Amino acid sequence: MINKESVDKLGYIDEPFDSDIDLVKEINRLKVEKNAVILAHYYQNPEIQDIADFVGDSLALAVKATSLESKLIVFAGVKFMGETTKILLPDAKIVLPDMNAGCSLADSCNYNDFKAFKEKHPDHVVVTYVNTNADIKTLSDICCTSSNAEKVINSIPKDKPIIFAPDRNLGSYLKNKLNRDNMLIWDGFCHVHQRFSLEKLVELKKQYSNSKIIAHPECQKTVLIMADYIGSTSQLIDFTRNDSSSIYLVATEFGVIHQMKKYSPSKEFIPVPPDDSACSCNDCFFMKMISLKKLYLSLKYEYPVIELNPDIIAKAKLPIERMIAIR
Repeated sequence: MINKESVDKLGYIDEPFDSDIDLVKEINRLKVEKNAVILAHYYQNPEIQDIADFVGDSLALAVKATSLESKLIVFAGVKFMGETTKILLPDAKIVLPDMNAGCSLADSCNYNDFKAFKEKHPDHVVVTYVNTNADIKTLSDICCTSSNAEKVINSIPKDKPIIFAPDRNLGSYLKNKLNRDNMLIWDGFCHVHQRFSLEKLVELKKQYSNSKIIAHPECQKTVLIMADYIGSTSQLIDFTRNDSSSIYLVATEFGVIHQMKKYSPSKEFIPVPPDDSACSCNDCFFMKMISLKKLYLSLKYEYPVIELNPDIIAKAKLPIERMIAIR
């Protein structure tokens, strides 16, 4: 047994175990024994992606969750993703290996501040990116992901004003591309996509003149202007699978390159560096908090567990279901 009070303070289970243990073997054994499912986001470390039952972006993971019959789901991702799964599957036990795995973008939108902002614009349709905490979703009319954001915005009549939150870069991209001048945008951002260096991207393009630049729409406008293709995580993967080029400069979280290499082993994928580091990659440190050890221990003890107030679940479910319906 574990001391749950101690785990709650730390955020994850930190239990010593035999260093000779085969974590992959044990995780696979426990999955079968407990009839558990492991969901993982594309930004997870490669070893986490490889052991998961399903790997996807936010929209794909939400859709997958609605089809699961297992009552035990281990979510290898960040907290808002686990919350979304809990909202869709309130009777299931949703385990997050490290409760410290938050999201800078989600945390940039405070409930009280956003509620006050919404109340100042009562005639606006509230569209929130799925990268928000559960309480923000209760204030939303419809959620979206980067995969279906354009379809969601286009589903709203042109003359209807919109509040879009929390990502200012994605919001600005949608506002300009879809000519939605009546869209108010919350001033939040993802720490990963905000940090890409335009200067270093230009240098890489000079070095690899025959490469294509692919970028996530959460990037700043200066990066998006240079991109040959802009798309969600899954759309970027699909583009590199079907495109004829052999070299890509990748402006999104580094973890996605693992899947790109799997599908296109003969192609070269070069991560665009952040502007404040000598590192050649740009990692989400929240995503990288999940390790095989934490995954193993959380599956073993079925803890820490995502808990949400039933009232929040009831209010947040409709905008998520509306999001899933538009794809």
